[in-house]
Amino acid sequence: MLNSLEVFTTVVVGVMVGVEFSVAFFVNAILGALPGDNGLRGRTHGARLLGAVMPVWYISSLVLSVIWVIAGWDHDGAGLVVTAAGLLILSVVMSILLLVPINNRVKTWTADGLPADWKQQMNRWDRFHYVRVAVIIAAFALLVTALA
Repeated sequence: MLNSLEVFTTVVVGVMVGVEFSVAFFVNAILGALPGDNGLRGRTHGARLLGAVMPVWYISSLVLSVIWVIAGWDHDGAGLVVTAAGLLILSVVMSILLLVPINNRVKTWTADGLPADWKQQMNRWDRFHYVRVAVIIAAFALLVTALA
């Protein structure tokens, strides 16, 4: 049973990392290269769509990791899983304090009603997102290592 939990948790976190990595390094670059306000439209739609899905995914990943810590406390690799769970907590805190406030503004933007500093806000979100991606990649790497 613990083996299934370990693998399932690692897969859930790994897929989340893949989505966030893709957004950071591919999707935003593609949207930024689109003509006119199409890239902005894509980012506002992404803010609405991923803003609804990703919180559930982040919390589920954290909960699964905590369950793994509790269930496997006396097994090899428990310290790695504790550290990974700590990093996932950090990613949730970063999301709530840094990224969600910007995301909540972005999802309401229209081409006719942009704030004067919209590009700066997008750049700030991107910078915070790169750090968050690094944090969740580290958490994923620790979970994979704990499986070995």
